[in-house]
Amino acid sequence: MQNFLNFLAGGFLQLSWWQVVLITLVLTHITIVSVTVFLHRSQAHRGLDLHPAVMHFFRFWLWMTTGMVTKEWVAIHRKHHARCEREGDPHSPVVFGLGMVFFRGAELYRLEATNEETLKRFGHGTPDDWMERNVYSKHNLLGILIMLVIDILLFGLEGLAVWAVQMAWIPFWAAGVVNGLGHAVGYRNFASPDTSTNVFPIGIIIGGEELHNNHHAYGTSAKFSSKWYEFDLGWCYISVLKFFKLAQVKKVAPKLKLEPENKALADSSISLSTLQGVITHRYEILARYADIISNTAKEELARLKPSLNPADPNCKWSLLKRCGDWIGRGDEVLDPEQRAQLQTVLEEDTRLSTVVRMQMELSRIWESSTASSEQLLADLRGWCQRAQQSGIESLEQFAQRLRRYAA
Repeated sequence: MQNFLNFLAGGFLQLSWWQVVLITLVLTHITIVSVTVFLHRSQAHRGLDLHPAVMHFFRFWLWMTTGMVTKEWVAIHRKHHARCEREGDPHSPVVFGLGMVFFRGAELYRLEATNEETLKRFGHGTPDDWMERNVYSKHNLLGILIMLVIDILLFGLEGLAVWAVQMAWIPFWAAGVVNGLGHAVGYRNFASPDTSTNVFPIGIIIGGEELHNNHHAYGTSAKFSSKWYEFDLGWCYISVLKFFKLAQVKKVAPKLKLEPENKALADSSISLSTLQGVITHRYEILARYADIISNTAKEELARLKPSLNPADPNCKWSLLKRCGDWIGRGDEVLDPEQRAQLQTVLEEDTRLSTVVRMQMELSRIWESSTASSEQLLADLRGWCQRAQQSGIESLEQFAQRLRRYAA
């Protein structure tokens, strides 16, 4: 009887509470690595290829600890990128609200997993072997039940808590934090056409998924860190696998290359290489341009405040103050009232209107899908010329730097 009670108290391992906590964190971290390296970077975006043995370990581990089906996860994530922040995005805070995605993101995932059109259109190229068809997909709940039994056998009744944490780990960190806070809280290195943010520059807890804005800017890159101060633990694991020839990296984000300043003086310096560099680094360029818009808005606020009544909510200063964070953002992340107020501000402020209009004209260069390279090159040269003749110092300096971009 005493042996049975001892087993219930601590299972076969009979560990102290802190040892159980430590093992739980290790187990959940393996799950995080499986999601970010296998499901996300390898399967969804093809940023790297994994050795079959490594790939199957990740598949088995996810079957045991999450019950997620590879094809479903990949299809839902690809659809998120294809429809980001628009109707059809499976888990956008812009569409559903931050609270819904953060607290009920797992429900949104399960709902989208039942959409056969999503699986058919976005789930191609995922494993389709005997194990996938007859075990992992067909009996996806069996693995987590086996995990429950193993946890109880190893840790006793404490195994129930270990299992509960394992089951909640991905829904909380991936569905809640990455898909929710990763589109609401943090900083942005790149002005990608969405609300993605880097939640934190040190990507350890979620294996580098914290660097969500970097990922949205260069979706197929196997490496998520971009700035010198950012750390992507998932990339460290990939590097170890690569060292042992268990992984082959296919794509990483391009590094920014700038020509020497003395070579970027004439229109002739804007070559096809410049055009390619601008298109490749368009989100970095837009992020820099966002600073121009922000600084211009601040300058206009400082200029207007002495001459207007800030207490009047309809005065030009008050409108500009409210619209400051919206200027330069895409219409898809603004509601109709915000767009109307922003339009009023731009109609009344020539200098700010010029900066915003030039941003839209610059974006059209890489958004065009029908123009030839020669036409796009002419458009880029024309844009730089207009910017340098705008009389706005920050815009002139920006155009000068743009000439230095290279493929």
